Amino acid sequence: MKKTFSFMLIAGLSVLLWSACHTSPSIITATGMPYEVEVVTTRAIWDDTVGVALRSELEQPIRGLPQAEPSMRVTFTTPDDFNGLMTYVRNIIMVAVDAERYTKLSVRTEKDRWAKGQTIVYISAPDEASILTYLANNRGALTDYFTRLEMARMAEVMQETYSSLVMDSVKSKFGIMLNVPSDITSFKDTTNFFWASNDAKTGRMDVVVYTFPYTDKQTFTLEYMHHMRDSILGANIPGAYPNSHMTTQPIGLTYTPITLQGKYCGVLRGLWRMEGDMMGGPFVSFARLDEANHRVVVAEGFVYAPETNKRNYIRRLEAGLHTLRLPGEFDKPLDSVDAMPEKNDKQ
Repeated sequence: MKKTFSFMLIAGLSVLLWSACHTSPSIITATGMPYEVEVVTTRAIWDDTVGVALRSELEQPIRGLPQAEPSMRVTFTTPDDFNGLMTYVRNIIMVAVDAERYTKLSVRTEKDRWAKGQTIVYISAPDEASILTYLANNRGALTDYFTRLEMARMAEVMQETYSSLVMDSVKSKFGIMLNVPSDITSFKDTTNFFWASNDAKTGRMDVVVYTFPYTDKQTFTLEYMHHMRDSILGANIPGAYPNSHMTTQPIGLTYTPITLQGKYCGVLRGLWRMEGDMMGGPFVSFARLDEANHRVVVAEGFVYAPETNKRNYIRRLEAGLHTLRLPGEFDKPLDSVDAMPEKNDKQ
């Protein structure tokens, strides 16, 4: 009896120890900070033209910031050193060049291989020239893909942790839903205009929501949205001095159409400044057509952080804008990022 008990105890402990040493990837959460990517390849490739091209791609400056900031923070490791904790990083690019193994360029993605919430992009080719051609023909594809991934991750977090004050206010006032960072808790509410802020001394983030009637087919253009922004924000966001108000810097202003909840959304991106004051910073606004109510709904985030980098602040706000839902969309899931599009691969 004692021998049987001892055998069962040892067997049970063995199972527990084996389980502890072979934890399922679905249990381990991916590590690393947002907008960081780890490149795994040989030192020879990293130090040569492919490594230079990858860094140029991933570290290209973000649009719409007053000072140049890289899109991603890039780290490098060799295949021999890629083990242990390094395999749990959230964003990984694995680059392999081998003329015997590969006959043509291949770019594919994989989710959750070693950790939950992880994305890996595999780039393999018979020679470096194939990779260089792909990166040149698809400039921005890798960066856009990882940026959209991080936006989706942040938006997913904001589904659980968000400013209930903003959510309740915009739902009551405009009949829409919007999840924004939970620290945005101070607000000002006027007719057809809602303004909320985290009121931070360092890294201030503000959100505004407003609507206007949809009467012109030319509404969703850079010129029209620029005009409406200056008109509405200029009247509702005053500066610290008499006659000072918010306006938009025309230089560097961009307008990009995207799809949100399966429908058109116009994204206006650029720099704001206070007329008659020294304040300024980046902004991004999403404009959508609410067909049922014949109106345009605009949600915008802007940042004031003269003392520090602004990338992560404006991207947190932009992730929140991706949760903008109009009437009839409240129960729909957020948009997902499934695969990396190949913009113009001529291989």
